[in-house]
Order: sequence, then structure tokens, then C-alpha cells
Amino acid sequence: LQDDSIVDFVAECGVKFVTTSAGSPATYIDRLKSAGLIVYHAVPSMIGALKAQEAGVDGLVVEGTEGGGFKNPEEIGLHVLIQAIRKKIDLPIIAAGGIADGIGMAAAFACGAEGIQMGTRFVSSKESPVHQNWKDAILSGSESDTYVLNKSGSPCLRAIKTDYSKEIFEKGSMDMSVFKGVKDLYFGGDLNAAPALTGQSMGLIDEVKSVEEIISLTVREFNQTLDLLNKAKI
Repeated sequence: LQDDSIVDFVAECGVKFVTTSAGSPATYIDRLKSAGLIVYHAVPSMIGALKAQEAGVDGLVVEGTEGGGFKNPEEIGLHVLIQAIRKKIDLPIIAAGGIADGIGMAAAFACGAEGIQMGTRFVSSKESPVHQNWKDAILSGSESDTYVLNKSGSPCLRAIKTDYSKEIFEKGSMDMSVFKGVKDLYFGGDLNAAPALTGQSMGLIDEVKSVEEIISLTVREFNQTLDLLNKAKI
């Protein structure tokens, strides 16, 4: 946070649940909790999860390497990470990274999660404000059409393969100036203006749907998957 008054603003607006990330939650946890908010912290590693637990968070958003955006350069897969954290930590877990449907949700629950977070799936939704060019890139892309950029530095992130992100990938390093054209990406549709942060689940998405449709279908697929597993015989 650049301005910690946002904590008071959030509380005054009646928000009851917040997620924190990109640093230690200890900085604001006392103020958030004293305001009556439930606090979950996003973690990409076991070390981060242990630190968040020690800080006193209510739960964790466990982010696997499959997801888009800022990533752990160690590239730990979601299912391995959830299981490893679950062995040592008893906090509620929201799974994030590579989930785009009810099958992915069921897999995350099997590993020990109690909820899921989907980013790329909602970026490509009807209500998403990003340009149609970005949505079309998600629809036409495969699970292998992303780069992990800046693995040897910070921030490390996953983005769609474009001429722009290829140049960054081959260079091997970057700084935040690569986002100077982010408005042209989001609203102008220029995929070479900035890294288009997108996860590997783009390979599972082939149609733009409304948020309502996405949620309903995900829940239905989740329940159908559980029914099939219950009927399976080993």
C-alpha cells in the first residue's frame, strides 16, 4: 500500500473480507482485524504461508505457478503446493492458478482447498472491461501460450506470448517500466503495449460467458465431477 489510509476507507465502506498480497500481512493485520475484517493472504510458497499464519491471518489464497500475473520464480504447481501447505497449516485455503471450471475446482478441493479463485476465466468474461483483443487471445490460445518472465529478478510474472513478451523473455530481465503502456493493453487492445497477465488455464477457455454463466457452470461441473468420483470403483 502506498497510502495506509485505505485500511480505514475499506472498513468505513462496510467491507468485511479482504485479501492482502505482495509482502507481509503483519504490517496491517492488527488494524484490519480490529476493524472486524476477515483477512486472507495470497501466498506462492510454503515459507510465505508459514509467515502469514504467524502474522495471524484468517486464511490463505494459495497461488500455483499455473496462474497469470505475479508468480513465485520457483514455479511450484498448485496441487503440490496446496498439499504441502495443508500438511503443516490448518487455515482455510482458497486455491488459485490454472482453474477455469468445475473439474479444476474438484481437483483443488481434493488437495485440501475450501474454495477457488479464478482470474483468467473472469478476464475473458462478458463483463470484463478488458479489450476484446485480449479476450480473443485467451480463446485462441493453448495451455502453452504463456511465458514466465523475469525469473531471475522481481517481479516474476506469467503473461501471454506476444512479440513484446518474447523480447522480455529472451532478454531475461525487466523492470516495472514494461507496464508503461498498460492502458493501451487493457482498453486499446494492443497486446504489445504491456505484458498481458494471463494463466495457463487459457487453454481450457473457448467461449466468452457471463459471470453468472461461469459461476453456475463451474458449480454444476464440480458437483457432476464429485458424483462421478463417488461412483468410481478401484
